[in-house]
This record gives sequence, structure tokens and C-alpha cells, in this order.
Amino acid sequence: MEVATSLWNGGHFLLGYLVPFLFVLTVVVFIHELGHFLVGRWCGVDVKTFSIGFGREIFGFNDRHGTRWRFALIPLGGYVKFSGDADAASTPDEASVERMTPQERARTFPAQSIGERAAIVAAGPIANFLLAILIFAGTAFFFGKQVLMPRVDAVVVGSAAERGGLLAGDIVIAIDGQPVGSFADMQRIVSTRPEETLAITVDRGGSDVTLSVVPALSEMKTPVGTQRIGVIGVKASPKPEDWKLQRFGFVESMRMGLTETWFVVARTYDYVGKLLRGRESADQLSGPIRIAQVSGIVASNGGLLGLINLAAILSVSIGLMNLLPVPMLDGGHLMFYLYEALRGRPLSPRAQEIGFRLGLGLVLMLMLFVTWNDIVHVRGLL
Repeated sequence: MEVATSLWNGGHFLLGYLVPFLFVLTVVVFIHELGHFLVGRWCGVDVKTFSIGFGREIFGFNDRHGTRWRFALIPLGGYVKFSGDADAASTPDEASVERMTPQERARTFPAQSIGERAAIVAAGPIANFLLAILIFAGTAFFFGKQVLMPRVDAVVVGSAAERGGLLAGDIVIAIDGQPVGSFADMQRIVSTRPEETLAITVDRGGSDVTLSVVPALSEMKTPVGTQRIGVIGVKASPKPEDWKLQRFGFVESMRMGLTETWFVVARTYDYVGKLLRGRESADQLSGPIRIAQVSGIVASNGGLLGLINLAAILSVSIGLMNLLPVPMLDGGHLMFYLYEALRGRPLSPRAQEIGFRLGLGLVLMLMLFVTWNDIVHVRGLL
């Protein structure tokens, strides 16, 4: 009986968490590395390896240009290794370049201009942002959006909404001049503005009324940790007639893709800013364990469409993370190129080596921290 239960639990973990997680992560990593790869090829750089995952190769093949496409044992990232790179972090391999013919050397990554190298490096995060835009736009165009009218069905006694003068039956039409088209729009704005005075304009019996409401700060448990959000204390309308399926044309869908992507970017920067000021907790920083957990929950509740939208959010997060000015990440490389452009010469090999080591240390510490966060979070759910 215990063996059967263990097999069942193992199978549930594999199908319910691991498979959705690997699907989402593989798509996002592949698009990121494809950005580097395509721009590198466009700039005339030879690509030695395109790897999904790290460590020992599970399977792979060589294309007609000599690039090794491989899937590796540890599926927690990937890399593109160009000619002239010493490793997956694109550390220059000066000894190898010196042994090349002039023709071979011209097709190495270090031989390219600052602008070309910067374009190749920036192409990865840019590809992540483009993927998110296309996913959000595509879901809006092909599936539309279920919209609940921002009608106040009831006001919680003693809430910020009651203090601000909101009444049952009010239809919220704008907050601080920003149009509100759905109850979800209202929740999104309010949740990101705790303890700030909001000018909420409502349609009350055909007349526009503007009220001042200060959302209360509330803590909400989520799969990624405790989130501190703003709430005003109103209940949505349960009436079926207040729901509608909204369809979008191509242009409007693309605009929605841009808007949704920018919202994720802005929300991330807002969280990081509050974290640095001590107004947010670091328990929302998630590693692979909680991402796998969230992937399983989304796959169960939202199906393939939910997973695709999760891939868009994760794609933005990975794009932003890679732009951090940390040596070893794309942002660190761009920081080195900026120094080279301003000073007219690159950093010395010794300085770059020290930078990459420090960057590796920072990345490893971050990975350990988020993994510990994940373990604490998961233990709290047991």
C-alpha cells in the first residue's frame, strides 16, 4: 500500500508539477537563447553550441553550419556559445582566438564591433519581451477576454470604500483619470496602490461622481508568497448579465499585448523598489520549486491557455533578470560594453575575470536564497 501511494504521489508530482514547469521554462529559455542566436548569425558570428539546459548532453544534433543543438541534463536555463567564447557565460577565450586564421577570427564574437556585441547580448531579453507581447496579444485576439462590469454589488461595513462614500450599484468608470473597463481593471489598480489616495469616478444613476478613497494595506497568501496589496472592500456583481465576452481586433490586441507586458515590468520594478526600501518582504522571490508549484496549479485550473499566459509572465521576469548589471548576466556584458565605449578600450582580461567570478558568486547566492525561500514556503504548506 505504501509503495502504491509513493508511486501515485511521484506520478502526480511528475505530471502535475514537473511537466508543466519544464514546458513553460523550456519555451521561455529557448526564445531567449534564440534571440542571441539569430542576431549573432545575422552579424556573421559562428555559433558553436545552442544548449537547452546545463551539464551532460542527453541528445543533440549538428546543423549544416556546424552548430551543436543540444538538450542537457539540468533543464534550468540554457546558453548560446559563440566562436571565441571560453564558456557558457561568454568569457573571452583569447588563447583560442590567437590560434585562429584571420578569416576564422573575423567570425568570432570578440571580433565584432561594440554595437554588434551589444545587439547580440540584448537580443535575448528583447526576445523575452517580444514573446510576452505576442502571447498576451494572441490570447486577446483568438480567445477574447471575459469581462465583468465594474459594478459595486455590496460595500463591506467599515471598509475604505464605505469611508470614501462608495455605494452599492455604483459603476466605477475611472480611477485617477485612468479608464476602468472591468472589475479586474479596478482590482489591478487598487491592489498596486495601498494607502494612497485615489480619485475614483463612478456612474451613480446616470451622473458622474468622484470620490476620494484610500485602499487599506492587506496581506494575501499566494503560491508565490505573501503579497501586500491594496483593498477597498467592495464585492463584485454576481449577475450573469454583468459578464460579457469582449473580442479584439488585431491592432487592439497588439496594444493589449504591450499594455500587459508593461504592467508586468512596472509591477516588478515597483516590487523591487519597495523591497529595497523595506516596504516589501523578500518571501515573494521565487525559485524553481515554487515556479513548478505555480505551473502545476495553473495547468490544473487554467489548462494550456493558463500555462501559455504564465510563460508570458515568466518570460518578462527572465528578460528583466538578465538585464541586471551583474557580470555573467546579459546586463553585466552590456555594462562592460558601455565602459568600453566610454573609455575607448575594453576592461582588462584580469578585471573581466574578477567581474565574472563576482557575478557568478552573486548569481549562486541568489539561487540559494530563492531556493531556501521555496523550501520554507513549501514546508509551511505541509
